[in-house]
Amino acid sequence: MNSEAALALLQNTYGYDAFRGQQSLAIESALNGHDSLILMPTGGGKSLCYQIPAQLREGTGIVISPLIALMQDQVTALRELGVSAAYLNSSQTLDEQKAITRQFAAGELQMLYIAPERLLKPKTLAYLSSQPISLIAVDEAHCVSQWGHDFRQDYLGLSVLKEHFPQAPLMALTATADQRTQQEIEQRLNLQSPVRFNASFDRPNIRYHVSVRQDARKQLIKFLAQHKNEAGIVYCLSRKKVESTAEWLVSRGVNALPYHAGLPASLRETHQQRFLREDDVVMVATIAFGMGIDKPDVRFVFHMDLPKSLEAYYQETGRAGRDGAASEAHMVYGLQDVVRLNQMLTESPMSEQQKQVERHKLNALLGWCEITHCRRQGLLNYFEEEAPTFCGNCDICLSPPKTREATTEAQMFLSAVYRTGQRFGTAHIVDVLRGLDTEKVKQHGHEQLSTYGIGKHLSAAHWQSIARQLIVQGYLSNDFERFGALTLTENSRALLRSEKTFHYREQLAEPQQRKKSTSRNGVSEADRALWDALRDCRKQLANEHDLAPYMIFHDATLMQMMEERPRDIRAMGFIHGVGASKLDKYGETFLEVIAKFADQP
Repeated sequence: MNSEAALALLQNTYGYDAFRGQQSLAIESALNGHDSLILMPTGGGKSLCYQIPAQLREGTGIVISPLIALMQDQVTALRELGVSAAYLNSSQTLDEQKAITRQFAAGELQMLYIAPERLLKPKTLAYLSSQPISLIAVDEAHCVSQWGHDFRQDYLGLSVLKEHFPQAPLMALTATADQRTQQEIEQRLNLQSPVRFNASFDRPNIRYHVSVRQDARKQLIKFLAQHKNEAGIVYCLSRKKVESTAEWLVSRGVNALPYHAGLPASLRETHQQRFLREDDVVMVATIAFGMGIDKPDVRFVFHMDLPKSLEAYYQETGRAGRDGAASEAHMVYGLQDVVRLNQMLTESPMSEQQKQVERHKLNALLGWCEITHCRRQGLLNYFEEEAPTFCGNCDICLSPPKTREATTEAQMFLSAVYRTGQRFGTAHIVDVLRGLDTEKVKQHGHEQLSTYGIGKHLSAAHWQSIARQLIVQGYLSNDFERFGALTLTENSRALLRSEKTFHYREQLAEPQQRKKSTSRNGVSEADRALWDALRDCRKQLANEHDLAPYMIFHDATLMQMMEERPRDIRAMGFIHGVGASKLDKYGETFLEVIAKFADQP
């Protein structure tokens, strides 16, 4: 086995000229029989790292994947490339499953996708062990770690893989894992002297922006106005909010669909297929939607609520811009998100140690929301990766926040927390400072306090921002067992005595809109007709073959066709993403479309 064979397969089957980043090294490692741990960002090309050696080594490659949708999409895409691949999961009839096992036994499959719970059945392990296995790839490997952000109990049983398949190289792949999680993946999967391949976590094509929640729906609809006729995902924390938001967007003329685990499986499948196959669907979803989504042209991800951690945020925003084109990740948040997430943690059955880890992750995310330097640098530093201080593609670099000395205001807030007995949440403290005549204020006699009304010259939003930043800077903490009651920390004493000063970051600005060029989506008006014709052709072929359009060709491939306008089948073969199988199936059809515009400049 050698790198030349891998490169030839990449060019002839997949239609790509060269490997990216560490792909070739990871493939060579597998070809040589070594175990590996591969960390690559979403859209970084992880699947090629196991698909190519699985085709070049003797036997069938086993791919362990947690989601049915992801298996089905990848197998469909592989078959379009002429690769013999199949999957086994609960969506199939017994006869379909038997047909797949017969193919496997006959040595006719290059790759077999399977869920961990099915793989671990004694009967499955027995028949898989009866045939040569080229390699085993564990996708979404962070699911094996109890310290990761998406732990799954079924993954723990994968420790037996080495016992049953000692000769097969084992590849663990994920987009997010800190050092602790990486170590646990290696231990739990019993990887033998694994080679680590850590690609950069940076997704330079994604613009990051964070706003304080004011009117979330108004903020969302303003954002969507900049992304008309584009596909995107809107994440919400609760199922109820998913449904109400989707319904509201539809009433505003947006092609929106809801998705969460509580919907009937058939409806979830219908909505997911529409998202994959239509160009302008906005999916409003909980985190139940996303891991199995391989759609390359998602142009934005909008968070209506704070995620649980920076790992979760990175994973979710990474679903935008897998094709490398400009995309946006926008989040609105408020302190109530933190209280709600911590209440969920308190009520969860996980161990106290695990809860502490999750709280630490949540605090890190909150701190990242309030930083005053490059947001991309802060994100990459969290994953222990060095980054420049200016990326030029985040809200802070594009519109640096203003800060000012606000020690007196901080002291007012801390004093109000102290004088009310450290028993109340932010909303009540703000009411006291602003001198509001509420039932709660009267019930506790807080209108008699010296701090009552001393902050009435400032808005409620301003005081809420002061509270957030006091928490982030370590002067206040939330007592989550008492519904988010604010308490003073040791650090607050020095601030109250004016031994320290407090610098306040002004309210987060609204996003600087992406500058509009004279072209739309990189397509000039002169090329618009050809571009639309190529997309219409792709859509028609996708419908005829019951495929998602991107499974025919990605936008980047159509873009190159539009720019180079190949005139014969040989020239079409040089277009990026046009492999031998697709050239044979679709080459002439697209050449006919291009020929109609041959006389145009």
